[in-house]
Amino acid sequence: MSGNLRLLADTLARAKQENRAALITYMTAGFPTVDDGIAATQAMLNSGADIVEIGLPHSDPVLDGPVIQTADEIALRGGVRIADVIRTVREAYQATGKPVLVMSYWNPIDRYGAERFGGELAKAGGAGCILPDLPVQESALWRETAARHSLATVFVAAPSTTDERLRELTAAGTGFVYASALMGVTGVRDAVSTAAGSLVRRIRAVTELPVCVGIGISDAAQAGRVARFADGVIVASALVKAVLDAPDAAAGTATVAELTTELSRATRRHAD
Repeated sequence: MSGNLRLLADTLARAKQENRAALITYMTAGFPTVDDGIAATQAMLNSGADIVEIGLPHSDPVLDGPVIQTADEIALRGGVRIADVIRTVREAYQATGKPVLVMSYWNPIDRYGAERFGGELAKAGGAGCILPDLPVQESALWRETAARHSLATVFVAAPSTTDERLRELTAAGTGFVYASALMGVTGVRDAVSTAAGSLVRRIRAVTELPVCVGIGISDAAQAGRVARFADGVIVASALVKAVLDAPDAAAGTATVAELTTELSRATRRHAD
């Protein structure tokens, strides 16, 4: 293991040693503009986030709820390109030295060229990709590319994922396993599904990879509950919504920083 794949592993291991869950946050690249998205991303990393996911906007984000769909639409209307996603990764990494992942549907990367994308992501300091719609059985091209560039390949497991499929995706994945806290699209929820704890236990039965839980975690209280049984807590829609609801980009960045600080404190209550 080398490069920023090692950085990702070390970051998760350090959180475990500190008896807390790592905080993983998310922001859509190019939202509300490229520069504003970079500012919000850096604010999160400077306010307690251990790792950040940069969303690659897609015209048909079928797995995302209305908040991230809206952010994607705004970014695409603004003319965001993959070069802007790579720039966001580069500037976030260079400013903070923390792991930066890209969250993307497979089609844009496939069309861009897996080798081209992987090479540019690695050169920018990226730690890897989360590819929620890429079946393990069809992932060989990307996994080979990722391995050449020391990038993580993170697969998503859902409560409905069979034990056999869990063994397949954990054997193929690197970095960590993304455990979906509930069935359905991303979004802000009033409560975290009780299925999350069961899914984490099932994943840990078949792999030693860290297990990070996301989808539906909306506030510090929910993050604190998940931090008691997960290696990482992933918060996305709540942070994007903070930017959407803000009167201007500067206010959005300030709110994102404040929310990230609250979430970070909550994940530190990992011990019973």
